[in-house]
Amino acid sequence: MKPKAIFNWSSGKDSALALYKTLKEEKFDVISLLTSVNKEYQRISMHGVHVSLLEKQAESLGFSLIKMELPKEPSMEEYREIMGKTMTEIQSQGVTHSIFGDIFLEDLKKYREEQLQSIGMEAVFPLWKINTTNLIHEFLDLGFKTIVTCVNETYLDKSFAGRMIDEFFIKDLPENIDPCGENGEFHTFTFDGPLFKNPVEFEIGEIVKKTYPKPKSDETETGEYIFWFCDLILK
Repeated sequence: MKPKAIFNWSSGKDSALALYKTLKEEKFDVISLLTSVNKEYQRISMHGVHVSLLEKQAESLGFSLIKMELPKEPSMEEYREIMGKTMTEIQSQGVTHSIFGDIFLEDLKKYREEQLQSIGMEAVFPLWKINTTNLIHEFLDLGFKTIVTCVNETYLDKSFAGRMIDEFFIKDLPENIDPCGENGEFHTFTFDGPLFKNPVEFEIGEIVKKTYPKPKSDETETGEYIFWFCDLILK
């Protein structure tokens, strides 16, 4: 029997490609997708995609969905408590592995591994250290389709929000931007591809600006982050 695993699903391109590779390798029995959701707004954390689209996405992929609801601005203590409770419940179903779409962020990988090790589970990273230029081209060559739902203005301007990722998008990226947005430059919603039974149909809504305070330093505000979100509306 293959070990049971949960797949940490962000709804974006890296998750889709990591899931594709996981299923192709047939090493794990993926029992469900796990997604962090803002409880107040019912949207995927950071990606800004509404839960209605997430649910249609999971349905088309053929997986059950576990939504981990988080408060609007959770502290690290609150996040750890909610995550710990969620993972303990998942572990009780015989799940031993947790799969992620991370590519090269060492600190994040270490954090995930340590948190899972503390409850006797193991982290798996199908895309780890693969060249991101190769990954984005592989993603497109496989026939996946994805749209940019959020951009960080520190790296990209408003015009990139709401664009489909294709060869033109990749060519338009500034030289210092990772083609997979692994540094948080942009986030996506994948709506079609080889894993989908049917495309997730949506309409593109307005582009919305949102600001978030940067971490405090020496008890003073150091400014704010500006993000542009493209609202997607389920058809």
